[in-house]
Amino acid sequence: MTYILHKKSPALHLHAGHLAKQLIEQQGLQAKHIDMLPGAAGGPKGLGLKGLDQAIFGQFLPQAKRRRALIGSSIGAWRFASILAWGVDQGTEKLADLYTHLEFYKGMKSAEISAVCDHMLKALIHGREQDIVAHPDYHLTVLAVKAQHIFSSDHALPLLASAAGIIATNTVARRYSGVFMQRVVAQPNDQMRLKLNTEKDFKTLYQNLDAENLYYWLMASGSIPGVMAGIRNIPNAPKGVYRDGGIIDYHLDLPYPSQGIVLYPHFGDKIIPSWFDKGLFWRKANPQHQARTLLISPSREYLESLPMGRLPDRKDFEILLNDPQKRIKIWKQCIAESQRLGDEFLEMVEKQDFLPRVQALK
Repeated sequence: MTYILHKKSPALHLHAGHLAKQLIEQQGLQAKHIDMLPGAAGGPKGLGLKGLDQAIFGQFLPQAKRRRALIGSSIGAWRFASILAWGVDQGTEKLADLYTHLEFYKGMKSAEISAVCDHMLKALIHGREQDIVAHPDYHLTVLAVKAQHIFSSDHALPLLASAAGIIATNTVARRYSGVFMQRVVAQPNDQMRLKLNTEKDFKTLYQNLDAENLYYWLMASGSIPGVMAGIRNIPNAPKGVYRDGGIIDYHLDLPYPSQGIVLYPHFGDKIIPSWFDKGLFWRKANPQHQARTLLISPSREYLESLPMGRLPDRKDFEILLNDPQKRIKIWKQCIAESQRLGDEFLEMVEKQDFLPRVQALK
């Protein structure tokens, strides 16, 4: 009798910048090397990384205690804030449960959608604000956008005109969209305060993140124009309207001031600089920015094994609008399956067999 052995498909793909790969070649992937972790915008896709987040924050990083920067945009910032507020297991569980059970209906106005998200965020961080901004192990940095000129309006016509202007200017070069918006980096005023050399694309405003304004910066970071209202008059910040950080920093193509490795658990194997770059096949991440990045993402085979062949997506609220229980069931399956991602990552850490699987960042 002949037995055919089927090789198990990997659940994770690994991509690295040249300096990150060099360090892994020399010393393997060690927790002591990790000094920064980015978190991308992408709505409920972030829930599909729950198992990987639990492995990284719960078992890998504690192997070498040090202070680390967490840099998040939109759901990336919410993921990190929840972990800092409640601990890795309870925090990831709380975020997944709250997000999965959000309820929307056809024809909701932006103020109503904002109210739903407001309720979720308050349930996520209320009473834990000081724990988050003064966390002993992690320096949370929240990315947002300060709207300029007509982009400050929540009315349909100015928003449409702004979107058209951003699309046109961004197609030529990212920096030209600066007429409509500025990047905001909100972070605690402590010894780890980051300085990003980003003035080549957008003017960057640095703001203090504290217990009083944490909620507002997190809300701003996830406030999608046209879907949610902009956030106005943030405490201890310049007056103005603040919006979703993913508009500029969708997947965080930033010049990280890392001295080790930027460990990036991500939903995809590409880094798309801004939300408006999604359709621009020629717009790629700057390899100099990502030289120290190790990108860890679900493999194609893993994604194909999920109920809808992909991670949870914001459009699922529309696709399954009339059957929310089906959506909840599918999302819960995806979240449960993500344990495979964490298990495979920890197995690679134990065996230190990263190098044969590491590809160059795209």
